[in-house]
Amino acid sequence: MRVLVVEDERRMADLLRRCLEEHGFAVDVAVTGEDGAWYAQEIDYDVIVLDVMLPGIDGFEVLRGIRAAGRYAPVLLLTARDAVEDRVRGLDTGADDYLTKPFALAELLSRLRALMRRGARERPALLSVGDLTLDPATRSVARGQTPISLTAKEFALLEYLMRHPGEVLSKTQLVEHVWDFTFESSFNVVEVYVGYLRQKIDRPFGRRSLETRRGAGYRLRDDRAD
Repeated sequence: MRVLVVEDERRMADLLRRCLEEHGFAVDVAVTGEDGAWYAQEIDYDVIVLDVMLPGIDGFEVLRGIRAAGRYAPVLLLTARDAVEDRVRGLDTGADDYLTKPFALAELLSRLRALMRRGARERPALLSVGDLTLDPATRSVARGQTPISLTAKEFALLEYLMRHPGEVLSKTQLVEHVWDFTFESSFNVVEVYVGYLRQKIDRPFGRRSLETRRGAGYRLRDDRAD
């Protein structure tokens, strides 16, 4: 398994390299944010250990660049700061786990093994279908540069559709993932909310991205090529 360690403290970087190599990992080390970003975007790693406090661009910016480049290797953030807002920011930026310094090497190894079991599946922090974007962390939606205001339920429905771009999703699937156990209405509520979404994300922009597949369900697609 190949690991990238991005850590500017030389002693810590050397310690992590020795520990990981002793446990069979192939290890590359970067000591600046810029170098870490280059390594992560040029090489397919099985897991990345990324310090938050780095010279130049910090770990959050490195992580944002990695995800924007379409690289989805699991990332474990290391930091001396234990503030809730730092953990939230890191996870919302695209990190998979968070470890606060000082830490036990045994715990680090265990967390890395757990992350590698997940694999490098695609999980962008910002969802996009064509020029329609949705940010789950800030609860914001935009078509191009134009922001779109949605209700909580409209946002939830759009988020689920955008997490399955191009897929035809049945009313049953949408109800099961967007509505809760207190849902007692008919499946027609899905048609109603699909209509609400079309009024906000498609019609003002002359688009037809949210399709109805009669007898099957709905799908959200990139309609810019039409």
